[in-house]
Amino acid sequence: MLGKYLSLFMLTATTFAFAVGADLGEGTKAEEINIPAIVMFFIFVAATLGVTYWASKKTKSAKDFYTAGGGITGTQNGIAIAGDYMSAASFLGITGMVYLKGYDGLIFSIGFLVGWPIILFMISEQLRNLGKYTFADVTAYRLKQKPIRILAALGSLAVVLLYLIAQMVGAGKLIEILFGLDYEFAVVLVGILMILYVVFGGMLATTWVQIIKAVLLLVGTTFMALMVMSKFGFSLDALFTKATEIHPKGVSIMSPGGLVSDPISAISLGIALMFGTAGLPHILMRFFTVADAKEARKSVFVATGLIGYFYVLTFIMGFGAIVLVLGAENGYYLAADGETLKGMNNMAAVWLAHAVGGDYFLGFISAVAFATILAVVSGLTLAGASAVSHDLYANAFATSKVDEAKEMKVSRMATIAIGIAAIFFGIAFEEQNIAFVVALAFTIAASANFPVLFMSIFWKNLTTRGAVIGGYVGLISALVLVILGPVVWTSILGNAEAIVPYKFPAVFSVPMAFMAIWFFSITDKSDDAARCIEEFDAQDIRCQTGIGAEGASGH
Repeated sequence: MLGKYLSLFMLTATTFAFAVGADLGEGTKAEEINIPAIVMFFIFVAATLGVTYWASKKTKSAKDFYTAGGGITGTQNGIAIAGDYMSAASFLGITGMVYLKGYDGLIFSIGFLVGWPIILFMISEQLRNLGKYTFADVTAYRLKQKPIRILAALGSLAVVLLYLIAQMVGAGKLIEILFGLDYEFAVVLVGILMILYVVFGGMLATTWVQIIKAVLLLVGTTFMALMVMSKFGFSLDALFTKATEIHPKGVSIMSPGGLVSDPISAISLGIALMFGTAGLPHILMRFFTVADAKEARKSVFVATGLIGYFYVLTFIMGFGAIVLVLGAENGYYLAADGETLKGMNNMAAVWLAHAVGGDYFLGFISAVAFATILAVVSGLTLAGASAVSHDLYANAFATSKVDEAKEMKVSRMATIAIGIAAIFFGIAFEEQNIAFVVALAFTIAASANFPVLFMSIFWKNLTTRGAVIGGYVGLISALVLVILGPVVWTSILGNAEAIVPYKFPAVFSVPMAFMAIWFFSITDKSDDAARCIEEFDAQDIRCQTGIGAEGASGH
């Protein structure tokens, strides 16, 4: 196994070396090859491969593969959750959004954060007490297995693929800058590396890569924010004043409305970010890696503090990039066509790292950003693979007894398929801001996953029919409205004016899902509906006390 890893690493390094050695022509600073950054980058890749190799030795069972054997402490899991959540969309995307739009970029920072109290007070303990590997274990606890698991798996896969797109775009742009490679080639390389991490290391490798990169990311971004503030006497007022003088939009970057221009879009985006957090399959999956509900609560407490602190830093970094990157002397960061970082707003944080710390710090931040992407895509891919293997294959479609070895084999095959899909879509979405693409994933999660999960835990009268129909109403309406909206219909597909004028349709799709769940449950008079209602009390006792949670089968 070790030989395979070393061979892969050497092959990747050789491929990069040949590509980097190509004649790039005379370019500007933004296009030159950065040797210190490349060296640091390979050190980090080698280190994460080492972690994966170590984890592969300890991953023997399905429980090890999906949940690291349930042996992660609350503090460790909290740091890992923060690492999972502080993704490329957060670090690169939000910084880039503030860099482009100013004050309005803060809506993403706040929106991504406010979903955590919902998880802390309403969901985390119940999830740990009821589930085993995926949140579908919870929703299927008293409802019919097959239809609920199919719904949950489809919702999970839709969210995972959209979320993966953002990470792949960030990774592709990062490699493109560091090595001068074609974007498409960079995305393919990232996809291959991602598949290897998950196939061999499972949740244990994913968790420790997330912990390591969370610590390094917080250290790096803290240093960047301090360096930015030190240049303005630690005065936010001085920083904002300078930014308004440099930015093409002037003082308007300090006013709302540049990103979300109408009340419906603002409310819709807020709903998507707030409730979508509680419907993200790769985040919900992390609550099964700890020993009990107490550790699950501790996980969310630790994660919320770290994430809140990090998002404050992204706002400072975004304005810092306006001053130090956009306003750099001698056009230091100008692209070849003379425009500042054209199409490269996702890399504003990376260029800011160079502006405040030079080549070596650029190498450090680039390597951390890449580790961030690998950690997040590993968690996402694992969540998607578990939806296919555990929910669809083992619990919905397999007619005979399924052993763990066969389930893990299906999971690894699903990992490869998801990785290939992520590569394809990552290339297609190249020009989209990655924080924005993640917001679309949150819309799907808020519309399809959260309503069914929430109602299954807290509403006694929920029936299988209500959950299934309501879940599909949320999933399909969100997908259709996103496809007919300005991003996909106009920007991606190149059609004329969008049929649906709103970029974020959660304000429509989320209430539709809840209403459908309610209506089709109260009108369900079947024997199965009576059984679902009758079994709620037993479920609620386990939710609140955890009695019977250890060794839960999810069946």
